[in-house]
Amino acid sequence: MTDEPLVLGIETSCDETGVGIVRGHTLLADTVASSVEEHARFGGVVPEVASRAHLEAMVPTIERAAETAGIALSDIDAVAVTSGPGLAGALLVGVASAKALALGLGKPIYGVNHLAAHVAVDQLEHGPLPEPCLAMLVSGGHSSLLEVTDVTVGVEPMGSTIDDAAGEAFDKVARLLGLPFPGGPHIDKQARSGNSVAIDFPRGLTSRRDLERHRFDFSFSGLKTAVARWVETQQREGVTIDVADVAASFQEAVCDVLTRKAIDAATSRGIEDILIGGGVAANSRLRAMAEERAAAQGIRVRVPRPGLCTDNGAMVAALGAELVARGRTPSLLDLPADSSQPITTVVA
Repeated sequence: MTDEPLVLGIETSCDETGVGIVRGHTLLADTVASSVEEHARFGGVVPEVASRAHLEAMVPTIERAAETAGIALSDIDAVAVTSGPGLAGALLVGVASAKALALGLGKPIYGVNHLAAHVAVDQLEHGPLPEPCLAMLVSGGHSSLLEVTDVTVGVEPMGSTIDDAAGEAFDKVARLLGLPFPGGPHIDKQARSGNSVAIDFPRGLTSRRDLERHRFDFSFSGLKTAVARWVETQQREGVTIDVADVAASFQEAVCDVLTRKAIDAATSRGIEDILIGGGVAANSRLRAMAEERAAAQGIRVRVPRPGLCTDNGAMVAALGAELVARGRTPSLLDLPADSSQPITTVVA
């Protein structure tokens, strides 16, 4: 017997229907039904398609998670669900499902913040989070720097994207280069055989003036446009595009800015641990550059394995388990789905 909380987590903020089951810091099941192939022909996520896919996948994914974990649903201590931020319709499917499950089982429900869940998931692999730590969350919708003193209550935003997030830029540049959606893994693969200094692409918000106003903020819209202009110029002049070189040079620019700002943010607060999460955290160059630059400053880096970086139910369950363990107040059954839920609201 154990007194560690057994929590089921549901994640439907975008195009992944994720259900995870966690006991304390131990992952028992992480099942995902992805609708990414349904969106690929559109070159991006279509909210209505995602919502319908969540509806169809929800019950089978919950059943598969329980079977994998070897538990009955009645065994769980609580239900956790992403209540925001994310796509409104997609969130609604997850929140409604979690409410029905919690009500039917007579268990408490926790509507949790998607970004805080990306931080909490690292506990499943590396144990309790250092407090404080600096979390850099990089995904299709977010590029954020957060000071985390207590993942269940104390998350302070230090910087965020002011236009395109890093993952969004990866998708758009991939489309420009004729690579499939989602773009991140394909650019990473191409970049391995390319020259990262072949093209000098701009580093957004790194000039002296920008750093005065946006020291810890990110901007990738200008970089995306610079890549597009470079490709157009080469095509107009009849030059064959070296996709690997463009991918490597673009990726280097993104990773340079992300790691530079993360380390600056950590050192400014005297923080000795950086946690990287979100889908782009699976990028091999970002991981390598972060570890190299952080080590030079005496800073430790924690990154979950790639499967836990992308959206999944395990991260929601991990945060839910931490909330239960620390005795945080559950959400009410009328909890809303909030597409713009701020990171300062860990539990809705």
